[in-house]
Amino acid sequence: MGVFSRFKDIVNANINALLDKAEDPEKMLRLMMQEMEDTLIELKSSCAARMASRIRLDKRINEQKALVSRWQSRAQMAIDKGRDDLAREALAEKRKESATLASLESEIGGYDEIIARTRADIDQLDAKLSQARSRLRLLQEKARRERESGQVNSRMAASSSMRFDDLEERIDRMHQENELSRPRPGADEVFCSMEESEEIEKELEQLKREMGR
Repeated sequence: MGVFSRFKDIVNANINALLDKAEDPEKMLRLMMQEMEDTLIELKSSCAARMASRIRLDKRINEQKALVSRWQSRAQMAIDKGRDDLAREALAEKRKESATLASLESEIGGYDEIIARTRADIDQLDAKLSQARSRLRLLQEKARRERESGQVNSRMAASSSMRFDDLEERIDRMHQENELSRPRPGADEVFCSMEESEEIEKELEQLKREMGR
């Protein structure tokens, strides 16, 4: 089902208000534009058909005028020849053809009115379609900016994560380097420590014996 049900709905539509209510504004706008373009094609086709009909009618009017003029000339010729009876017949035919001419001229006036109204509708719809196209460009530009912003944020987040991981790795490496760079006890220190421990053990045993333990 279309967005619009009548041409008047399209012309009177508040595009921004309709888009504000839409779940997918760009999709809604494309549907609206498609209906506008389809309607525009119909209007232009109808206008072209009316203009073609008017051209044909205008040709018929000119032919009818020539026919009226011919009967007028025949009436005059009959009078010149002293044939009033033929003049009356010619004038009667002229009268009949003149009535047909008046009807055709009235009909062409109707065509002019319809063509003028259709052209006005086409101009209104063209303006509405231009407005919709401008709005679509704005939506697409906004979507593009949002995509680019999202990509930048993702890159920044990834970069921050990489910097953090790198920092942790550097800290671990520093700890390892510190452990490696810490001087190891020499043999003398080891033996001194062992000897000190042994002396302490001897003193402890001596003290126990003195205390009867």
